[in-house]
Amino acid sequence: MNKPQSFFHLHLISDATGETLLAAGRAAAAQYKDARAIEHIYPLIRTEKQLTKVFDDIDAEPGIVLYTVVDEKLAKRIDEKCLSMGLPCVSVLEPVIAVFQSYLGTPAGRRVGAQHVLDADYFRRIDALNFTMEHDDGQLPADLEEADIILIGISRTSKTPTSIYLANRGIKTANIPIVLGVPMPESLGTAQKPLIVGLIASAERISHVRENRVLGASPGYDADTYISRATIAAELAYARQICTRHNWPMIDVSRRSIEETAAAIVALRSKTR
Repeated sequence: MNKPQSFFHLHLISDATGETLLAAGRAAAAQYKDARAIEHIYPLIRTEKQLTKVFDDIDAEPGIVLYTVVDEKLAKRIDEKCLSMGLPCVSVLEPVIAVFQSYLGTPAGRRVGAQHVLDADYFRRIDALNFTMEHDDGQLPADLEEADIILIGISRTSKTPTSIYLANRGIKTANIPIVLGVPMPESLGTAQKPLIVGLIASAERISHVRENRVLGASPGYDADTYISRATIAAELAYARQICTRHNWPMIDVSRRSIEETAAAIVALRSKTR
């Protein structure tokens, strides 16, 4: 018998965007299936005045406090305030920084938002995102050679979200749909530089996703055929045939998150470079 789901408040205080903190908090909260975190995110907290307002909110809805604040004075203030309120409080970055300092033999620079500087790596990610958006769903097939990775697969195999996730890591990613009986672009077969990966899934999983898709009312649209498992099985067989013919690796996304699929693709890319 499943336990009823409980809720708790999770307060996330960051002196930058809060992305690192949010990822850490969600990773920890995901381990508790019967408890759901109500997230309160406080980004760009860099002054005592801002912090006072944050703790007014925390006082109204007490819970776990996580923070990433590199200013030692503000960090100490958070620790002291949580102690006085009897709330659990953790500096997410501090243990990691301590390890770095011990190993490198030098103190951290304590730069706020240092991971978000406008450097070459940042602009490489922006360039990758632009490329990926321009090459979504089979667009601009003529210059596929410029891609780092090309994802192919039938409808609803998570090609677009996986492409965008990879682009956020600076990897230029194009994606091309596989349609039953329709030849793939010639430029795909001649591409030498990109890693080409086929995304597949079980017919059951794809049918379920398609059933929940918000569909347009375009003339001639056959919803029954679109979600038919027999049709989907035929589409998947066609996709496997294409990948096998060209010796392109395939990844089954049936039980993978977008992040797990992307990690598997990056691992494949490392082996083939």
